[in-house]
Amino acid sequence: MILTGNEIEKQQQAGLITIEPFFQEFINPNSYDLRLGNQLLIYDEEVLSPRKENRYHLETIPESGYVLKKNHFYLGSSMEKIGSTRFVPLIHAKSGVARLGLFVHITADLIDIGSIGNITFQLYPTLDIRVYPEMRMGQVSFWTVKGEIELYHGKYQGSQGPQPSKSYLSFAGDEKRGTAF
Repeated sequence: MILTGNEIEKQQQAGLITIEPFFQEFINPNSYDLRLGNQLLIYDEEVLSPRKENRYHLETIPESGYVLKKNHFYLGSSMEKIGSTRFVPLIHAKSGVARLGLFVHITADLIDIGSIGNITFQLYPTLDIRVYPEMRMGQVSFWTVKGEIELYHGKYQGSQGPQPSKSYLSFAGDEKRGTAF
């Protein structure tokens, strides 16, 4: 079951949902708006591999904006630190951003319960689009769980800023089990 905006605020005030900083004007009927931070992570390699740490660089988004080129892939992050040990956060694009041809989080939109940190936005523009620091890029909804809760303690816990793929950290363990991808 999804929480209403009023319930998100209530649970945030009770300390069961983390949203820092929190602004009441970012509450929607059943979600909370998330803003884009001021950095983009851009991979430097032509072919990426899940078996290794891929090279990348960070670009700062100036106040005047940064043009994302169509059919290129970028990673950004939320300004807000979010998460919960009680509810499951789901990340969605803002409809106005999506209507400009920018896919935000087309995969990996489910945040593990217990994961708390900045959200890494996956950004894929179908058209050139200028983005700005602090623009409302996405939104988070919170869902109740059924069953015993096991908190996330994985490789992205406490993320700050955009995070590259860390799949290579799991790969060695998968190889030992014969399940390497």
